[in-house]
Amino acid sequence: MGLLRAFADAVLVGAGTVRAEGLRALWTPEFIFPVATEAFASLREGLKRNKTPRLVIVTARGELDPSHRALQEGALVLTTTAAASHLRRALPTATEVRAISQTAPIDIDEIFATLKADGHRTILTEGGPQLFGELVARNRVDELFLTVSPRLVGQPDRSYGIIRGVNFGRTFKGARLLSARRADSYLFLRYTLENAA
Repeated sequence: MGLLRAFADAVLVGAGTVRAEGLRALWTPEFIFPVATEAFASLREGLKRNKTPRLVIVTARGELDPSHRALQEGALVLTTTAAASHLRRALPTATEVRAISQTAPIDIDEIFATLKADGHRTILTEGGPQLFGELVARNRVDELFLTVSPRLVGQPDRSYGIIRGVNFGRTFKGARLLSARRADSYLFLRYTLENAA
């Protein structure tokens, strides 16, 4: 995960993911794997990237906790016109708030147009399941990095999955395996998705 973040210009997440990760979380390479901090910095310098990838948070309703650590570090929040004024007042001045949509849900093409205009070419999305599902449905995901963990989760009151709230109908989104790596009992799988834009 740290290496994926190290290659990215921007890390794109939904507000639900920010809330779920807790108030101390950051979306930087060194946050997820501190031992490689120097190597990540060297890699980003060699790639002529900024010191850290830009965190981009998508929220239609504007439900973000202003005390979240990531918002103190200069995140970009993409939102609706209705939520923007509240967010500008509530969030730290380090956070940039942009209204890119009149209505919810925020259009995926508008998100990518904004990121492209800011010079972000390599975008890593870390979800959540609603945003990721919309990206897949619009063919905006070209590669999928999937980790198979040797942990079984059994909680009847929660719904787990990498895609939620998006129905592909009877059409499956196909993928082709590009590589597989193993570390202990973990599998790290890399796929290319069909019909990516």
